[in-house]
Amino acid sequence: MKILVLAGKHVRELMTYRECATGEPLALINASAITDVRTAAVSAVATDLLARPDAAELAIIGTGVQGRAHAHAIAATRALTGIRLAGRDLARTREVAAELAGQLGQPVTAYDQVPEAVAGADIVVTATNSPDPVLRRAWLAAGAHVNAVGACVPGDRELDTAIMAEAGVFADSRESVTHEAGDFLLAQGEGVINPVRAELGELLAGTASGRAHDDEITVFESLGVAAEDLAAAGVLYQKAARLGVGTAADF
Repeated sequence: MKILVLAGKHVRELMTYRECATGEPLALINASAITDVRTAAVSAVATDLLARPDAAELAIIGTGVQGRAHAHAIAATRALTGIRLAGRDLARTREVAAELAGQLGQPVTAYDQVPEAVAGADIVVTATNSPDPVLRRAWLAAGAHVNAVGACVPGDRELDTAIMAEAGVFADSRESVTHEAGDFLLAQGEGVINPVRAELGELLAGTASGRAHDDEITVFESLGVAAEDLAAAGVLYQKAARLGVGTAADF
């Protein structure tokens, strides 16, 4: 049988996409690329559901793959007035900001201090590998929406306890947040009892409510679920088959 290979030379991980009815393998896909794109895409969905309709100023903390992917995803789904990018190395942050500005055709400003970067921002993305908070409640404007993407293990956190105490918290999976998200677990260990209000699927289905009012801080805890990878892989496979791209290989 033939299987469609959708991966280049530099691949960290591969995933096998299968026919759901029979389990027959249909494609080998670069799993790292899928994760990069779908993580940012889910945050864009969360932003659409939870940010104020007029939210237009985006601040991103982190200059790595996910920081860049989130700039692309949110800019593709919402009209922005500007993007602020914060990183530890100002020279590197300026380099990434210039790259994004050229790709997106809109202003991207580099900062080396997070408080200045997020001041007045309507939408904030934290995409770092920091074990300690990089974002504090005192720095956030009223009504800001936060996509918390890094700190995906119980002992690490990007958001301080004050944010987790006050915000409306949303997730792609309640179970994942209550077992894996350091933002949630470490705040809980400090006495904060603020359950996840809803999953994105519930918001999309109309079975739960999102933002309570314009001044509410909302947080989307992004941990990822397998269904997101499978959905992205399915779209990629179908598009590749339709366009005749990829490499057919014996399996």
